[in-house]
Amino acid sequence: MARKSIIARNEKRKKLVEKYAAKREELKKAGDYAALQQLPRDSSATRVRNRCVLTGRGRGNYAKFGLCRHMFRKLALEGKIPGIRKASW
Repeated sequence: MARKSIIARNEKRKKLVEKYAAKREELKKAGDYAALQQLPRDSSATRVRNRCVLTGRGRGNYAKFGLCRHMFRKLALEGKIPGIRKASW
């Protein structure tokens, strides 16, 4: 489980990205990179990390499901993810 502060920081970044998305797009089209640098650093979409919705783990995530590999495997084996089952041949 990731620390609560790390998860909260990432959520804050998501809100900033959403808030400044239109303004960043305008400045990029205008080519005004000086004004773009004046915006908050965390308003850039590249600073947001994909995290597991259950544990907050930052690595080994499946974006389609929003889960890390550990939770994905656990839930898949329990049959809690529709359409997913363990391969056997």
